Amino acid sequence: MEAKQPRYRVYSNALKEKYGGKVYRLPVNLPVTCPNRAAGGGCAYCSPKGAGFESLSSALSVQEQLAQNSAYIGKKYHADKFIAYFQNYTNTYLPPADFAAAVREAASAPGVVELAVSTRPDCIAKPYLDILADAQQKFGVEITVELGLQTANYKTLSLLGRGHSLAEFADARLAILPYGFDTCAHVIADLPWDTVEDVIETAKLLSALRFSSVKLHALYVPKDTPLAQMYTDGTLHLLPLADYVERCVTFLEYLNPNITIARLVGRAPEEDTLSCNHHTSWWKIKDMIEEKMERENRRQGDKFDYLGGKFVRRWCEAEGE
Repeated sequence: MEAKQPRYRVYSNALKEKYGGKVYRLPVNLPVTCPNRAAGGGCAYCSPKGAGFESLSSALSVQEQLAQNSAYIGKKYHADKFIAYFQNYTNTYLPPADFAAAVREAASAPGVVELAVSTRPDCIAKPYLDILADAQQKFGVEITVELGLQTANYKTLSLLGRGHSLAEFADARLAILPYGFDTCAHVIADLPWDTVEDVIETAKLLSALRFSSVKLHALYVPKDTPLAQMYTDGTLHLLPLADYVERCVTFLEYLNPNITIARLVGRAPEEDTLSCNHHTSWWKIKDMIEEKMERENRRQGDKFDYLGGKFVRRWCEAEGE
């Protein structure tokens, strides 16, 4: 029986097309924090441990981390191509010289074909982009810059304590654009302060800014965070799982079909959270999203018809011009 074609652009398939085979991400943990945390608060949902719960200690050198992780992944999956993923905290908050040294280490490591750098929109500046461009030219690696957005609702960004607005996010994307790097945006699809219209606007914004890929995840509640306090005192009411599934499908419908979906569901250690993915396995939620798209005949890009001067374009199409 012929396999069903995916109803969204799957990241792993895109990597195979790009590199001619499977490619695996190897987390890299740098000795860095986040300026939003350093300023005295940080994002309401940011765990004290950050996001790199699968990372090795930042006390190890970049090449030591990559060597240990590639030895394990390579043996388990017979892999020989890797993406060095600078994951935890804000990686372009390092001094430029330290960042350059880390980038050179990663770019020259055996089997590394790409560097992925996770950072904040308000920490994108020319010296760091030049460092990445230099590594791309000298070592022949591809570059992806990951930016946290979460939502296009600027009021929700403020409630979350993100410390930046939509203007800084757009400015970061425009700064990266001349370099030709791939870009990935992070989105929380079920923020309780957002409406479905906000989710749609987020898809439209990322499409208009020509992002390469998107990572979706649900709002989970890490311990020892402002969000945990809100959850405990009853002022935070999480949306039902069914709402997350529907919002993800709606988001995909409005998203440019050429944008790769790097993930549909995030993960966090159960012992570090009060609530994560409604206490449901991430792969089950992924299945729910895919099954809903199949059952209701919905696809990524079905409603991607709003850019390129839509009214004039539609008139020209109707007139056969």
